[in-house]
Amino acid sequence: MVATETMVPAEVALIVGNNSRSGIFDVANGHGIPSIHLSGVTHPDPDLRDAAMLDALIGERIDLIVLAGYMKKIGPRVRDAYEHRIINTHPALLPAYGGTGMYGDRVHQAVLLDKETVTGATVHVATENYDEGPILAQTSVEVLPTDDVTSLRARVQAAEKALLVEWLKAWATSADHCSLRD
Repeated sequence: MVATETMVPAEVALIVGNNSRSGIFDVANGHGIPSIHLSGVTHPDPDLRDAAMLDALIGERIDLIVLAGYMKKIGPRVRDAYEHRIINTHPALLPAYGGTGMYGDRVHQAVLLDKETVTGATVHVATENYDEGPILAQTSVEVLPTDDVTSLRARVQAAEKALLVEWLKAWATSADHCSLRD
């Protein structure tokens, strides 16, 4: 059971995944959430994949897209239709350790190699370029002298999840969701 203080007053209305073996499809099925697998296998043409995603999002009347483990760029049709309403999390304090190829353990390894004393997590608007959208929220995580990738990842992921939930609560309870609009 999830504690009340972590509940977000919103619902997950659609899961879109690009990896057919992802466990998220089992989670979606177990909770009765519609899901769709869209990838280079299902739609080799990126333009058709983008159109299929947009159709699925519109069909489920999606207000906000939260990228959580989706490892592909979002196509221009979806970006245009959901401008300022696609958010992503990143396991560092952007703009540091962001951009092409900087995800997951690669970020934590780079932080450790650079002997940083602080890292963190960021919630930001997803745009055409990886990790370059406006920053919506950040939280810091101390890098301990004893950290390795595994220990640092665990603390950053916990901070990242908490930050996302906090941001989503604020967004869901705002009068007009203006935090993502110009």
